[in-house]
Amino acid sequence: MTQWISLHGIIVQGYRVASGPSRDYPYGSLSRQRPNFKSRGLDLSGYFNGTLNIDICPFTFTMEKPEFTFRRVEWTDLHPPEDFSFSRCKVVFKDVKYDGWVYYPHPETKLRNFQNPSLLEVIAYPIDGIEYGDDVVVRVKAGEIAVSKIR
Repeated sequence: MTQWISLHGIIVQGYRVASGPSRDYPYGSLSRQRPNFKSRGLDLSGYFNGTLNIDICPFTFTMEKPEFTFRRVEWTDLHPPEDFSFSRCKVVFKDVKYDGWVYYPHPETKLRNFQNPSLLEVIAYPIDGIEYGDDVVVRVKAGEIAVSKIR
């Protein structure tokens, strides 16, 4: 039986790179990455083509044993390949539950747009009416993601 960790979070603005275009990329990064993920076994069809940035402060997270880890994903010619991990999650907004994935570009393979360890990036099905500043509950899988309180 899956154990879920429930965390309160607030939707915050990210770098706007995933849905793009942005100052760093002339396209949305996620639209370029999705075919690579699909060919490796993770089909994100139907999910929103961007990420929800969920601030879970005063907690931080680390990926422990994600369901998927893809190494050396070549999705752009603007920088070297990157590693990505994914773990299933659920986002609860206004008492409605949406399936999603914690999207984790490994910082050791990224050149820019680093996130703080209290920010979960989530790819979810479209959520009507969600806006910056909204409260959500995000449920992550224990064993795949470790959560700790900032000291």
